[in-house]
Amino acid sequence: MSNYWVHPNIAKASTISTDVYTSKIVFDAAKEKIFAPSWQFIGSKEMVKFNGDVQPFTLLENYMNEPLMLTKDSDGGVHCLSNVCTHRGNLIAYKQCSKATNLRCKYHGRLFELSGKFISMPEFKEVENFPAEADNLPVLPLFSWGNLLFTSLHQKETASNYFSEMMERMHWLPIHEFIYRPDLDKTFNIDANWALYCENYLEGFHIPFVHASLNTALSFGDYTTELYAKASLQLGVSKDGAACFDLPESSVDYGTKVAAYYFWVYPNMMFNFYPWGLSVNIVSPVEVNKTKVAFLTFIWKEELYDKGAGSDLDKVEMEDEEIVQNVQKGIVSRFYQQGRYSVTREQGTHHFHRLLAESLNR
Repeated sequence: MSNYWVHPNIAKASTISTDVYTSKIVFDAAKEKIFAPSWQFIGSKEMVKFNGDVQPFTLLENYMNEPLMLTKDSDGGVHCLSNVCTHRGNLIAYKQCSKATNLRCKYHGRLFELSGKFISMPEFKEVENFPAEADNLPVLPLFSWGNLLFTSLHQKETASNYFSEMMERMHWLPIHEFIYRPDLDKTFNIDANWALYCENYLEGFHIPFVHASLNTALSFGDYTTELYAKASLQLGVSKDGAACFDLPESSVDYGTKVAAYYFWVYPNMMFNFYPWGLSVNIVSPVEVNKTKVAFLTFIWKEELYDKGAGSDLDKVEMEDEEIVQNVQKGIVSRFYQQGRYSVTREQGTHHFHRLLAESLNR
């Protein structure tokens, strides 16, 4: 695999190698180099609402395919555990269940507490040095913000490195009041590499050219990008003052007609805050040139839903899909190597490419 380099000075830099979007070797290497160490979105606390709830799930299905589960014990403690029995590798929880007092493998009866701690195993009296720490279910780190839950497979950095700037910027927003609405969820299948979808999101440069309806809601001249260690923010300012946040004086944006906060968290998560609530977009790699994007909806003020910059998201998505799918076709051209960045409009994409290079070079 190549050594990747993106100049830290955006005025001098060229875009990352097209290998990132076309190479199966890079696509596979990204599993351990990019995704496993990162923090990933699990879902809402509603997944385990009551004591005794067990909810199996697959982290980044069709790519990482890591079988995990959330459990809530009798004391109300929530745990993120491996869903793989430490005896012979069978899945433990096949489906969601409630009122559970323990976890029992259906293969040979190995028993665990809802915290993952080993309890017992039939026909193992003669086994020496048993049980050991390795017989407990692996426990994954769990981070929560309001009702949102996150975990990391190979935690290399704390969650604060990824989320602290977003949490601080939106400190005035009662995230715990946001209600997950699965009936409003959408999933899109895109014939393009996951990274192309992310870098399209990371710049507002294309808005006047691609998104006519969004361009009428946002003031392009006031559109700004802020860069953080593992995240970035694009601030969408309302063009006419309609459908914008009623910001408190404690907000650093007080006095600005903010229509949308577009937060991106490395490598594949978008948190789009609108006056009506939050749209969480999870970008999941499927193949080198195939991606699944889930739009998850959390409602705060339903009466404001589908207004302003947060309206007609399906149309905006279709417009983005057309672009990134055509870029996927274009980057395999014998005549395309690398491009340059707009210093004023593509800071987010340059930042993303720098993070990709850093991760892939590990």
